[in-house]
Amino acid sequence: MPDAGEVIYRPAPRRALWWCAAVCAAGAGLAAVLAAYLARLMAAAALPLALVAFACLYAATARVSADACGLRSRTLLRRRNLPWSHVADLRTYVQYGRNQDIHRVSVLLRDGHTRRLPLPMSGSSADRPEFEAKLDALRALHRRYGDPVSSGRTPVISYRTAGRGAAVSWAVCVLLLAGAGLAAWYVPGLASEKQAWRAAVPCTAAVPAAERGECLSTRHAEISRTEVSRREGSSRLYFAGGRPLERLGVSREAAGTFRPGDRVELTVWRHQVREVAGDRYVWRAHFTGAGDVAAVAAGCALAAGYPGARLLLRRRGRRLPDDEVLPSALPFAAALAGTAAWLLPLCYLHPTDPLGSPGTLVWAASGAAATLGMFARAWQSTRVRSPGDAPATGADRSGELFLAARFLDHTDYNPHGFGTHVVVGGGPPAVTPHPGPGRFAARTIPVERLTVTNVRRARGSDGDGVPRSWHIAEMDDAGEPVRLAAAPADLARVLDELGCGRLPQNAGRTRP
Repeated sequence: MPDAGEVIYRPAPRRALWWCAAVCAAGAGLAAVLAAYLARLMAAAALPLALVAFACLYAATARVSADACGLRSRTLLRRRNLPWSHVADLRTYVQYGRNQDIHRVSVLLRDGHTRRLPLPMSGSSADRPEFEAKLDALRALHRRYGDPVSSGRTPVISYRTAGRGAAVSWAVCVLLLAGAGLAAWYVPGLASEKQAWRAAVPCTAAVPAAERGECLSTRHAEISRTEVSRREGSSRLYFAGGRPLERLGVSREAAGTFRPGDRVELTVWRHQVREVAGDRYVWRAHFTGAGDVAAVAAGCALAAGYPGARLLLRRRGRRLPDDEVLPSALPFAAALAGTAAWLLPLCYLHPTDPLGSPGTLVWAASGAAATLGMFARAWQSTRVRSPGDAPATGADRSGELFLAARFLDHTDYNPHGFGTHVVVGGGPPAVTPHPGPGRFAARTIPVERLTVTNVRRARGSDGDGVPRSWHIAEMDDAGEPVRLAAAPADLARVLDELGCGRLPQNAGRTRP
């Protein structure tokens, strides 16, 4: 770095990126030339090489710098200059990859919009300390020349927090609803087509030629050969002389049963062969059932309910800090699954008129009442609960009680985060790696060293291993900060056993 008042970040393997971009670009050009003069197959290799060259060039030209004037970022396609007066905060943004989480810097602007910087970036736990050091340097400059909204801790934005964007949920919800609407639009036509096929009668001489498509006409043909495919639905029958048609797609079973030389009778309806009848087998064309499509439409609509529930929870927690964890949408998913248990069979069995009889009317009414109750329960269970809302505990203290609680930091009584439960009663409070019974491998908690400083809801910086509904007690352990996570009622009981008592009702409280 040039001096303490300026930081400059560039990609670490910059020279390797330049070399990779040059080699891939040369390879793409050579492949394009060979494709033009020798073989078109080389064009398939030119496109991937060109994409890799562009990606390497994009990464090699990335640059982020910060000084007293503000924050500047540069990429191959865009440049940004952000004065410190426009920057509200610098946060950690977690992107979830296939193998490792990717940590990037997210810039919160005063107008509420966010921008992600191309650098610094962390793609593994090995370079995470370096990333955090670089982010701390940027935050130090921001505190020196700007006015950040957060002081001390670095907010972490993950997929569970209130500050995460909702664009993906909106897109998935809209696409599923569009699919449900499209499938529902096909239901009446499919039902009428199947009904017309069942009601069709053989053609007579009195039927005009223009109306012969709606009646059943027959043709005689001879099978010349069959083609049996390994995949279902792609087998074919070939007819001698190409009359009345050259080939017909049938099921694999039909193609395996018919033999060359078989005389068959073809039934034609609406200008398509619907039936092939021979001496040993009769094949009939499959009509897509209206009930199947109606069930698909209902399933898509119910599936859209899950991203819709996530959007609802995000709207409900709009007053929460951006790094606080939102309640889980799984209660709404359970309500949607319960709704599917009665709605999908109803749509499958009665696709065109689900309320046409007293039986289906009672079916739908009882199912709707059950759905209303399940959603009311889900709404209540996903309420944003502040730490002061935890009920007081008056449980029996005579015996041992194992509570699911975890210290999130490495301590002498919780080495390397081995504890999963805290046992209270029947002795001093202790950390155990099991839910009991017995105090095997238990480590006593030094109660005399602990002082509770705050009780709050879970944040993105606490990690994904903490359930969304748990609360966090921040403690001082002889000058070292430690965190204890547990369900609200269990946390209140543990703090009571530790002799820390309950905090005032406004401690750690956030507006729901």
